[in-house]
Amino acid sequence: MSSEAAITMTLANEDATRSLGTRLAELLPPGSVIALNGTLGAGKTRLVQGLALAAGVPADAVLSPTYTLIHEYPLPSGSSVKKLYHLDAYRVRDEDEFWELGVEELYEQPAWVIIEWAERVPRCLPREYLEIRLTVTGSETREARIIAHGDKFQAAIESLKKLP
Repeated sequence: MSSEAAITMTLANEDATRSLGTRLAELLPPGSVIALNGTLGAGKTRLVQGLALAAGVPADAVLSPTYTLIHEYPLPSGSSVKKLYHLDAYRVRDEDEFWELGVEELYEQPAWVIIEWAERVPRCLPREYLEIRLTVTGSETREARIIAHGDKFQAAIESLKKLP
């Protein structure tokens, strides 16, 4: 049975949310799946922008894939992570439609697969993934609950716990 570790962080504003994404980029191995959950405006896309920026993709190039369902961002050569896939499950009818996007193949690549609204497709997530629940706590503040499902992300959680 896999273990589960978690940390809760307070994010003061959008910059702090983006910064969390940047920090995560330093900790995530290739083949990572990140499940982002939270209401509209909670900061899911801001967090992805931070990850992308740290990986060499301009933050302003990263948009919510709400209508296209998936955006693919190639990462600079020399990186062990080759691509960032940014998916949105908000508009999919059901888990079967989500599978039809080819996510199983994405999970097998040396890429980061980030799924917004992942709570809509829980049975489509791999055995091990990092879940980030963003909650609006004020006009600018957010709470991020980061949960490692499985052993693969235990070290990332422990590293985040050591940050000031």
